[in-house]
Amino acid sequence: MSTNERLRRRIGFEIELMAPPGVSRRTLAFDLAGRCGGSVRPIWHHDSEPSLVPGLGRFLHLTQGFEVRRDDGSLLCTLVDDVTLLHGLDQRAPAVPGWFRILTDDGRLLRLLAAQCDPGSRLPVALDAVAKLWGTEVKQHGQVFRLNDAAGATIALAAPLPGERERPCEVITPPLASGHREALAELLGPARELGFTIPHEAAVHLHLDGGPFRSAPALSNVVRLFAFYREELRALLGTNPACRRLAPLPEALVSLTKKPKNPTIDELRQAAHDGELTKFFDVNLTQLLKDDFVRDTVEVRILPGMIDENQIVDRAALVELLLERCLDPAPLPIGEDLLELAADALADRLD
Repeated sequence: MSTNERLRRRIGFEIELMAPPGVSRRTLAFDLAGRCGGSVRPIWHHDSEPSLVPGLGRFLHLTQGFEVRRDDGSLLCTLVDDVTLLHGLDQRAPAVPGWFRILTDDGRLLRLLAAQCDPGSRLPVALDAVAKLWGTEVKQHGQVFRLNDAAGATIALAAPLPGERERPCEVITPPLASGHREALAELLGPARELGFTIPHEAAVHLHLDGGPFRSAPALSNVVRLFAFYREELRALLGTNPACRRLAPLPEALVSLTKKPKNPTIDELRQAAHDGELTKFFDVNLTQLLKDDFVRDTVEVRILPGMIDENQIVDRAALVELLLERCLDPAPLPIGEDLLELAADALADRLD
């Protein structure tokens, strides 16, 4: 069976890798660009981390990532940090020259900082552009550069990136409509050659087009699949028990789909709100429950870490078939064999 026969839907892949000591996601970016005659552009990656400041639960931060484009300008991939990848990193290691981060405590400020600050600049001048907006000067305190407003309130900090944080590397592909295996091989082959490995906490995420799953029956079936078959799915796919930011779907949402009649979209939205649904569950349904979505995808987050394109495509093909069964308006039955459900979906596809 060819790749195009095995995966028929547009899928974007997020693959978590770890560079060996002395190698970084920047190394991989330039290696990939060199192989295709392309280019590398530094970008900011938005994320958060726990704060050591009393009364402040977390810091929002920008870390350096890289966008790799082919010689024709089309996007090959994006390489960014992932704060959940910690195992094996020397937390006491000093920052490698050229690597830094920007921190703040307000999402609006973070977006402004990302728009004004250059991820390809140097730490001492990283905040200079945004300092002009406030009419203040950046002050250095040891290795940290602080920007305050005229009243002395801190706007942002720029600091070295310690603890080998240049080594974690999440490989993000654009949506792939065909040739999934070949596209992944183009990225993962060079990564293997450079010594990249599967992190202890790693996962692979799949982003499938959300449009077909925005109807109430289809969305209800996706909830049923990931709730009623949670343990079977995790066993079949080999979910990494060390993977972070995974959780069963909220009970408020699950209980709604146990009823004989499919709930309405409004009922699903209310249940998701009551259950405090976020993206950090086994499946990310947040974009399907919004009219003003940012990324119209359903994100499957329970695949294990992998660095082999064949393994990734094999598991993605199984997920794709199970999600195709969810498009049948009939409620997904409880207690069936998952492989039989996938086989039925495949038979329907071939009819």
